[in-house]
Amino acid sequence: MLGLTLEQTRVYREAKAEGREKRKIEMLKLTVPLLLKTGMSMEEIAKHLNVDIEAVQLAAQQNI
Repeated sequence: MLGLTLEQTRVYREAKAEGREKRKIEMLKLTVPLLLKTGMSMEEIAKHLNVDIEAVQLAAQQNI
């Protein structure tokens, strides 16, 4: 039709990016509480996981 593959469409790329973001959030929800229990600070966790401190704080709050 237009010579595009599914992977080249904007809708596909946006859906894929959204899926990555959801997986990242789920990973944080599982990982942050465990790392906090080991004594790591939120700043250390953010640095080691390469995310911003707000994401770590949100993940910690959701597991209270």
